[in-house]
Amino acid sequence: MNMALFDRLPNVEADLLVVFVPSEGDLPESTAWVDENAAGHISQLRETSVFKGGVAQTLLLPSLSQDFAQAVLLVGVGKSDALSDMQSRKVVAAVAAQIKGLPFAKVAVASQGLVMKDRSESEVIALVAQWLNEGFYSFIGFKQDDAEKATKVETLLLQGSDESALAIGKATASGSAFARQLGNLPGNVCTPSYLASKAQQLAEDFSIEVELLDETKMDELGMHCLLSVGRGSDQPSYLIVMHYRGGEEGDAPHVLLGKGITFDTGGISLKPGPKMDEMKYDMCGAASVFGTMKAICELKPKMNFTAVIAAAENMPSGHATKPGDIVKTMSGKTVEILNTDAEGRLVLCDALSYIERFEPKSVVDIATLTGACVVALGSVNSGMYANNDTLAAELKTAGKVSADKLWQMPLDEEYQQQLDSNFADIANIGGPEAGSVTAACFLSRFTESYPWAHLDIAGTAWSGGANKGASGRPVALLTRYLLSKA
Repeated sequence: MNMALFDRLPNVEADLLVVFVPSEGDLPESTAWVDENAAGHISQLRETSVFKGGVAQTLLLPSLSQDFAQAVLLVGVGKSDALSDMQSRKVVAAVAAQIKGLPFAKVAVASQGLVMKDRSESEVIALVAQWLNEGFYSFIGFKQDDAEKATKVETLLLQGSDESALAIGKATASGSAFARQLGNLPGNVCTPSYLASKAQQLAEDFSIEVELLDETKMDELGMHCLLSVGRGSDQPSYLIVMHYRGGEEGDAPHVLLGKGITFDTGGISLKPGPKMDEMKYDMCGAASVFGTMKAICELKPKMNFTAVIAAAENMPSGHATKPGDIVKTMSGKTVEILNTDAEGRLVLCDALSYIERFEPKSVVDIATLTGACVVALGSVNSGMYANNDTLAAELKTAGKVSADKLWQMPLDEEYQQQLDSNFADIANIGGPEAGSVTAACFLSRFTESYPWAHLDIAGTAWSGGANKGASGRPVALLTRYLLSKA
């Protein structure tokens, strides 16, 4: 879809014009212009019970004048002078839902009429562009009527002047859609080998460098913890490495690491049957790293960025790792595997050791790691742990700018003792208390040589129930973080 900016409505030709209407007070300039050219029709509607202008209320009208579009979509923004991020997202989602079902090819959105609290015009443009495109997303490929799901919009115009903000919004949405598509794919399609093929596709599309470490190479490197997770599966495990080199040659990269468990049965510590289908989403950390790589490749910032995916399938079989088994990590530390369903930290710890060779400026791992984080934070905030205050602050800022929220969790030394083992250097679980914290404590033991943060996205990466599907988070946060380092 082509996206562009426009300044003033009189210069715009569109099939559908979207304007924002408050429930009281003066109309925004763009809405007032439409109202004036339509004999005060919008003002009259607002005075009746037909259209009150409540938050996310919509009303589609036929052409109000020959001077502009075939149809006009009124969208309410309520009483407030400025909307919160949550209210604004709700409004934009309502716009996308209406546009998606209409046959118009060229749509103009008078986005200056949407005022967001504590947001600059550039931030509004980026977020509206992102949220609109995310609203157009549909999972396509497995239903006979998939062709009917795609939006008919060919050109989307937003009101504003900051082209770089528009580019960020477009690229973020593109990366989010890529992540969502990967996350929504079934486990019989999206295997570790499939993720490896997606990395090769990105290399062809954007000329990035890709390294694929197979099981033989990982065994030679001593990555036995990662390999232990895939032992019970017929699908081979991979460590996937992608290098974006937009900065100075030899400049150390920022690194993102994604947990890529393409299906998680729990292994021998088998999960309950109900909702096990949702365990295809256990690779959403990897999906978000893929999506961020796509966004960065489209934006072309001047920086070096390396993406690493630890990909495996966790299955039960006669070859599977058993509770009580002890394996040696790439770092040399031994791990007593008390629960084979605590597998994410096992694939990540070896990847964190491998990343040391890049002498990274920062490392952020992203993982659907613990149900305990869902209990603690729900689906609103991703949980963040960090061994570096500056990195934590930068991620918080990126979360605020991108409206992709996170909350910093504790990483106190006192929690580490829960991981003590009678038989190995470390146990892979720490008991029933503070499960998300002890998981992060486990990972922290492999990150002593660089600034590191861990994002537990178990509560934010997907939605269950009737609206089941991958969210694309935290692509927006990660993209903003990397852009801040360019």
